[in-house]
This record gives sequence, structure tokens and C-alpha cells, in this order.
Amino acid sequence: MNDASSRTTEALPFDVIDLTPTTVVAYRPPATVDVHSAAIAMPALGRLTVSPGDVLKVRIFEPYDGAVFPTIQKPGADLGTQRVADDGSIDVPYVGTVAVVGLDLTRVEQRIAERVKANGKAQDPQVIVEFVADRTNTVMVSGDVRTPTRLSLLDGTRSIVDAINRCGGLTQQLPAAQAEVVLRRNGQVVLVAQFSDLLAGHDVQLQKGDEIVVRSNSRIFTVLGAVAKAGNVELTKTNMTLLEALGAVNGLNDERANKTGVYVFRMGDVQNNPNARGRVFRLDLFQPVSIFVAQQFGIQPRDVLYVTNAPLYEYNKLLTAIYRTFSIVGVAKGSVTSTTTF
Repeated sequence: MNDASSRTTEALPFDVIDLTPTTVVAYRPPATVDVHSAAIAMPALGRLTVSPGDVLKVRIFEPYDGAVFPTIQKPGADLGTQRVADDGSIDVPYVGTVAVVGLDLTRVEQRIAERVKANGKAQDPQVIVEFVADRTNTVMVSGDVRTPTRLSLLDGTRSIVDAINRCGGLTQQLPAAQAEVVLRRNGQVVLVAQFSDLLAGHDVQLQKGDEIVVRSNSRIFTVLGAVAKAGNVELTKTNMTLLEALGAVNGLNDERANKTGVYVFRMGDVQNNPNARGRVFRLDLFQPVSIFVAQQFGIQPRDVLYVTNAPLYEYNKLLTAIYRTFSIVGVAKGSVTSTTTF
């Protein structure tokens, strides 16, 4: 405590920051996201397009009797299933080869209708195309979920949370606060997020071919010093404050703690910025306003919360050690004297 207080920040490998109502503004925890507003802000789901390997069902109707194709009220319009070939085309009876790869179903229907008209087979054909077997509009979910599987976007799977729920949710051993979700798209990791953040409103829309991996990522901070219960503490929420962190360890030890010496040690971003300096945040709980400051300071994973001992407690430890030393020496001398007298 004396070292951090007396030396200048230039001489230290870290910056010392006094937490006040002014400085704490930059370190407030992120606000809770409103789920509804976040959902509205999500980008629309991309078009589900046809790819080689998909199986399509094609039906053609005409609005009147006596034509090549039946009316919608009569059976027989089903032209069977068509597998999209490697060259991206299908062979439709009465129509011929139609290139469909990269098109959505509406555009495929329009293209078939245009071909039917061009061949003179019908004047006003009505075309309906459906997916029978979806081979490409799928996403893969693996990791710490109850039922890892591949899901089709055609079944209504729209977002990461939706996909995980369709797999039965997380395993029983993994709480939502400790679950991390990795999203790979086109072979690249595009998102690494806590599952609790996704539930809070940061959900992401899926695209075909996405891969979702759910894994455990325990987020903890460490509490040391003059507290009632030191040790590692799990971050059960993304916006935990310093005051809540102190409450999680049952507060300060009344007999030991120095209320002017509450510190939070935080490493710099070593992975992305090797030259980043660490920071030491100092809080004086003797000041009444510090309670409000502690309510605004956000705790992060790997933070170290350290509460120093009170100076009087340190003196008491020294005096106790000296007293015990002299007591032991006195007992030893008394034993020697008694033996000599005997």
C-alpha cells in the first residue's frame, strides 16, 4: 500500500488510479441489453438458396381444365423430386434442364414458369417448389450441449440461442454464466461470446454452413487479504460491481481490514497489446461516497481484489510475535533454574 501510494506511476510497471465519482465513469460495467430492442436491431436472415445436393419437389398447375397441367383442385401436378446436380441444375418433366443453383425458391419458381411459357406448354402456369431434403441450409451444433447435431434452417432455426435450445440446451454440469459460445463461419471464427450475454439480448442470426461450439470457460476473479472469505470467485453475471464482489466474500474483516486500502489489480491486454500497462485501482471506503463509487466499478475476469491489513493489526502481529518469543525464553530459563536448584 505504501509503495503504490508514495511512488510515481512513471517508476512503476502499472498505473495507479484513485477511484472517485469522476474517474469511475470510464470503468462502469456494461449496461444490461434490452432483449426486445436488440432483437429488432438484428439483421434479417439471409435468403435460403439452392445448392448442389439439395432435393426439390416441383408442382405445376394451370388455372383451367383441358391443358397439359391439371388445375390445383385435381391431383397429378406433382412432377416428383429433383436432386440438384453438381452443375447446379435439375431436370423437370415437360420443361427440361433448369439452372437453379444460387437461387431462392421464389426465383426457381419464376424460372420454371418462364421456361414452361417459352416451350408453349402452358399459358399461365402456377409453379410451387419446395425443399424435400435440405443438404446445405444447415448449421452444426457441438460441444457442451445435451444433443449435438446438425440442424436445418428450414425448420425455423434462426439464431444461436435458438439452435442451442433445439439441441436440448446446455449440459447439466455447465451453468449459463460459465458457458462460452464460438461461432465459425466460412472456416473463420467470427464470434466468441458468453452464453449469458447471448441470452441477455446479444443473440446472433445464423447463416447456412455456420458451426456453433459450446464450451466451458470459467470466469473468475481472485480476492485476497483482509476479507471474511478469500479465494477464487466465479463471475455469475457480466455486470458485477466491486461492491457486489465484496459482498460475495462476506465483506471486509472488521478486525484486520484497512478501509483506506482496497485495491483492484488488473492486467493489460497482453494478447492484443503486449505493451499495455497494468492498472491498480485504489478505493478509500472511509469516504461515504466510495460506497456509490463501488456500485459503479465493474469487475472483470482475472481481476485481483486485495484488501490491506490495518496498520494497528500489523503492529499487533509484531507485538504478539515478540511476546511469544519472550514467553518461550522465560519458560526455558525457568526450567533451567528449577533443574539447577534440584
